[in-house]
Amino acid sequence: MTQGAGQGPEVERTATLRDFRVPAYVHESGPYVPHTQQGESAPPAEESYPEAYTPTQRDLPVINRGDTLQVPVDPVPAAPAAQPAAGPGPLFVVGDVHGYLDELMAALREQGLIDDAGQWCAGTTRLWFLGDFTDRGPDGIGVIDLVMRLSAEAAAAGGYCKALMGNHELLLLGAKRFGDTPVNSGAGTATFQAAWLLNGGQKTDMDRLQDHHLQWMARLDALEEVDGYLLVHSDTTAYLDYGDSIEAVNDTVRERLTRNDADECWDLFRKLTKRFSFRDEGGADAVRSLLDTYGGTRIVHGHSPIPYLLGEVGSEDGEESNDPVVEGPHVYAEGLAIAMDGGVTMAGKLLVRQLPLEH
Repeated sequence: MTQGAGQGPEVERTATLRDFRVPAYVHESGPYVPHTQQGESAPPAEESYPEAYTPTQRDLPVINRGDTLQVPVDPVPAAPAAQPAAGPGPLFVVGDVHGYLDELMAALREQGLIDDAGQWCAGTTRLWFLGDFTDRGPDGIGVIDLVMRLSAEAAAAGGYCKALMGNHELLLLGAKRFGDTPVNSGAGTATFQAAWLLNGGQKTDMDRLQDHHLQWMARLDALEEVDGYLLVHSDTTAYLDYGDSIEAVNDTVRERLTRNDADECWDLFRKLTKRFSFRDEGGADAVRSLLDTYGGTRIVHGHSPIPYLLGEVGSEDGEESNDPVVEGPHVYAEGLAIAMDGGVTMAGKLLVRQLPLEH
């Protein structure tokens, strides 16, 4: 994952856009650790991590966005999403947003889900966000406010707008609740505050964070099944540690957060930060283990940027670095998994797509 604030050897900034906090991309982390050398091999599949694996070391290479900012271009608004004659409306999913409110508004407009004024205009459409609303980008609280408002507007129109809990929601909750309280990371002492800063925590978000934001985040579901799609944030099998049904997992996660124990919350964050379970050999079987337990015929997730899943991560030396190109969701693991994190934090795309995907 990337970071926009914090100090230590993992922090990398662009040379001329320091004030904009444009981050590089590192893995969620606790204590600061030295860099590995350039040319390191691709990260292993999650199953090869030891039992005590904890997000305290960088296991993804770094990608710099360069010394230019993305300039969002408002697309021509699409017609409102087509409504069926009867029954539930069309189903849309949204990948990781990470505070990029303008890009989110443009993508929702392009799909005909909101109008020029930013109001819900999609009637009975069903919209699911896959988590990670804050950190790295400039306006995470603005993103949360938008999702909360659209939830009310969609419900009034006969549709819905719902959201899953991402690991960055857990990170922000932990930073607010526990600050610099030491936690047992499994690899030494860590704190939520240090991990949050290292992974793109924005002071403006923390300053604007209110009780109703915290309550909303703490009540988010961890996973849901809709129209045969199992919706999760992270591409990990760690959800199996929290229950053998969707209801059990969601209840367990909320219970852990309610108990307000720093070590328990860190362990939850640690497990839901794992990634790449579905990517390599045995990935389809990992997907099936979740589908067999929780239902559904395909899994839809965010968390791991599509360029990393494809191995298209560019050059670290900056001499011939090309921005990763993401045109849409990535279908893999024998067609059982759909990845939705287009990598908006690394000059990629914020994805909003209707299911089933058009071929």
